[in-house]
Amino acid sequence: MGNICRSPAAEGIMKKMVADLALESQVHIDSAGTGGWHSGARADHRMRAAAIARGYDLTSMARQVKETDLANFDLILVMDQQNHRDLRAFDRDHLHDSKVHFLGEYCTRHDSKEVPDPYYGGEQGFENVLNLLEDGCAGLLKHIQTALSARQV
Repeated sequence: MGNICRSPAAEGIMKKMVADLALESQVHIDSAGTGGWHSGARADHRMRAAAIARGYDLTSMARQVKETDLANFDLILVMDQQNHRDLRAFDRDHLHDSKVHFLGEYCTRHDSKEVPDPYYGGEQGFENVLNLLEDGCAGLLKHIQTALSARQV
């Protein structure tokens, strides 16, 4: 929503996974929130601390989604139903519906389609979110690798 917890954590996790496979030149990763109230802020300090403990560096600055994001990115991932509904305001004509997916769709170890917002919870909420994000990002990376391989054929 505000781009200070889940999205920057997913961005940091995915960037590390992509870098570990030396795919940075082929995969562009960015995060944005459906709301702009935290624009310019770093990720929540609790999320940064939990991510650093797992080896992820969250360096992005919060920003709000722009209509051009929907056209410029091949895949738009949302964390929950509220984000999905809010994203519709940026795509009133539903031109980019096929690009929008829940990150949870890519999970293989967890069966939660949604990644809950840990902002108002305790430390365990941030750990749970990181577990879901690691799972979803790993599944997403496999999906991307398959797509990249198909383009090379």
